[in-house]
Amino acid sequence: MTTEHPGDGDLTTIRVDQFLPHPPAKVWRALTEPDLLVQWQMQGAENFRLEVGHRYRMTSVPRPNTRFSGVVDVQVLAYDRERMLSVRWSDPDPANLAHWTITWTLEHEGRGTRLFLVHEGFDPDDPAQMLARTIMDGGWRSHVFAALGQTLERVR
Repeated sequence: MTTEHPGDGDLTTIRVDQFLPHPPAKVWRALTEPDLLVQWQMQGAENFRLEVGHRYRMTSVPRPNTRFSGVVDVQVLAYDRERMLSVRWSDPDPANLAHWTITWTLEHEGRGTRLFLVHEGFDPDDPAQMLARTIMDGGWRSHVFAALGQTLERVR
């Protein structure tokens, strides 16, 4: 089950946590191994490398109502193996000034992992970014975590 953190009234941030019935090492693999990433993230995720400063590009469907061009430039900001991964997402289109930080934190819990997602950097004064926040909040909670769970079920 996906739950929200206290303080969810912060319009600059999406916070999601979910229990996954898999050990942290396996979840970490799904977050950092390109052949697994491409199974649940956008096209281009296969170019990920676990290296601070590494840059790559992912693509998806453009959403003009949010000024999203369909392209995400990604930069690896920081990581702590099997505990935390932080990346920066930017749209290269100058019409979209969004620069978001996505941070995954893993905590061992019982026989599985509690996975926390913090997606921050939304501008509450920008209606297009607030629409993007609404769409992405729903997407993280339904589609992305579901696809991640399906990927984890296939990993041995």
